[in-house]
Formats: sequence, C-alpha cells, structure tokens
Amino acid sequence: MKYYVVIPAHNEEAFLKLTLDSVVQQSLLPEKVVVVNDHSTDGTEQIIDSFTVKYDFIEKLNTTSSTLHMPGSKVVNAFKKGLEVLDDAYDFIVKLDADLILPPHYFEGIAAIFSVNKKVGLAGGFVYEEAADGQWLLNHPMNKDHVRGAFKAYSKDCFKAIGGLQSSMGWDTVDELLCRYHGFDIFTDESLNVKHLRPTGKGYNKKAKLLQGEAMYKMRYGFLLTVIASAKMAIKQQKAKVLIHNLKGYFQAKRNGAPLMVNEAEGKFIRSYRFQNIKKKLF
Repeated sequence: MKYYVVIPAHNEEAFLKLTLDSVVQQSLLPEKVVVVNDHSTDGTEQIIDSFTVKYDFIEKLNTTSSTLHMPGSKVVNAFKKGLEVLDDAYDFIVKLDADLILPPHYFEGIAAIFSVNKKVGLAGGFVYEEAADGQWLLNHPMNKDHVRGAFKAYSKDCFKAIGGLQSSMGWDTVDELLCRYHGFDIFTDESLNVKHLRPTGKGYNKKAKLLQGEAMYKMRYGFLLTVIASAKMAIKQQKAKVLIHNLKGYFQAKRNGAPLMVNEAEGKFIRSYRFQNIKKKLF
C-alpha cells in the first residue's frame, strides 16, 4: 500500500532526528514525507535538511505561525499546509508528531490493518512513555479503541468522508466520532508500540485550559454530556478545576457563538453514541 506522512515540527531539534531515523528505517517506506517546519527558531530546519539531501521521498516545507503552543489549531494548521503539497495518490495518510520513535515494522503493520479490513478508516498503535526508572510504560486512555493524535493514520476514503482534520481543540476526538458516523471502524494494534519522547500536554499555553470545554460545545455535546465527560476527566486527572474550566469554556463558547465542528445530524449521532457508551459502562 502507498502512504504519505505529514510531520508538523515546531522547535523539535531535541527529538526530530530520532523520529525521522525511525521513519527511514521502516520495513515499508512511505512514498512521501512532508516535514512542516512551523516557525521554528532552533535547529529544526537544519535537521530536516540533513534528511532531505539523503532521502528523495522527504520534503521540507517552511511556514510561519504563532509561537504559542495551542493544542489543536497550531499542529493541525501545519498539517494542512503540508497536505496542500501532496496529491491524492495514496491509500492512507498519516499525521505524525515529531517527538516519536516508531518500531521498524510500524507502517507495515498499519498497511496490513487497512488491507485486511476495508471497513477500517482509522488505525494506530499504542503510546509508551519513559518512567523515572528508565522503563517504557503504556500511556493510553482507558478507551483502547482510541488512536492517539500523535500518530493518526486514515484511509483515503475515511479522510475524505470526514472532511480532513479540524483546526480546533478536540480535532482528535471529533475525527473518530465522524469516522464512526460515516460507517468506518477504528482499529488499534497493541503490538505496535510507539515511544513518545515528550509527556502529553507539555508546553501547552495556560490559555488552553478552557479549550476542552469549548471543544465539547463545538462538537454539540450539550450541557449534560459535557458535565459527565468533564467530571470523568476531573476524576481521572484528580483535578476538580478541570470540571470548572471545562464548563467555563463551554458556556463561553456558547455565549460567543463559536463555530460548530459538526452539523445537527452529526451532533445527534455523537450524543447518542456517547450516551450509549456511558450506559454500557454503567450497566
């Protein structure tokens, strides 16, 4: 299978070489890799250049944006710019973070998933992060059929059906909900272990604390589902303020008339799907 990879990279000199090393060592190499140098002020561009001179399937794209690390919009905007220089001659497309180490067989495994089951629209492995004692430990949500935003792989049909990625906090949740809305399956492979070199959320701007609630509004969760989802997050993170911040973000977005990420039919599906999952877990 043919696949393309887009890697948004903002000030990633500490990790990017390791990521690109793991990409060029894949047993199934990508047809094209676009590394988007997103307004970096460190040695990121030089690292990209060192790979483009060696590998003709790797391309650099320089772009400018805000230096603030706002979850959702910044990385997706960079991804979209990388997408613009690619054609549609792929079987699946990958949004890959610049702070990962992939096992050598990773994309061969992803290709096999899409080949075996044509209903799969989104696939990925599992994240491992290094503990203080040097062990690499699983760091994944309780919902094992969720693909982490760090390495989303979409079949072309699915990617087109969901309208690509949305430049907003919650992009890596709404994509999966729309994937299911359009009749595609999500598949995670526990044998595909990815090393994540930077802890999730590190570097986020303080302004981002309200964006989760805003995302819930934009996904048409409604008040009750927002309360339940936020309470769950607060319990998991052991931070009561998460509930308060989410509700504040939700009502602020509602008051300001923030643009919605889904239409009414999609919103109805999302609420129904979420409540069904809640009932399954409770009963």
